[in-house]
Amino acid sequence: MNRPLVIGLIPTLFLVAIAGAFAFTRAEKAPRQAHSVFFTLKDHSPEARAEFVKSCQKYLTGHEGAVSVSFGTIAEDVVEPDVSVRDFDVALLVVFENKEAGQKYLVAPRHLQFVKENREKFAKVRVFDSYLAPE
Repeated sequence: MNRPLVIGLIPTLFLVAIAGAFAFTRAEKAPRQAHSVFFTLKDHSPEARAEFVKSCQKYLTGHEGAVSVSFGTIAEDVVEPDVSVRDFDVALLVVFENKEAGQKYLVAPRHLQFVKENREKFAKVRVFDSYLAPE
């Protein structure tokens, strides 16, 4: 290969390498997915809420790709006038590494078992999925 041709290829090869590295970096930094679920139960008693939280603990923790899992009952003593939503009993927040991890969670046997065992307890379920801004 002649020298001028090789020298002419260097900037092109450099740009290809940079583009490849950028694409690889972007793929690695797919946004995390937040999966927020608000359950309104048919039975609003403290006992029913506590039982439901135990089911969350049993079935919704320890999933592959979950960065964090939090759940708990409504904070009945915390109200921001004209803003607070009060029509739920238990809140669940799962943060996944990325969308793919969230999709795997939805069809995971333990998640499906949770739905099967608790479906009759739901009066209403609202799901809010979002992508989190980079840290």
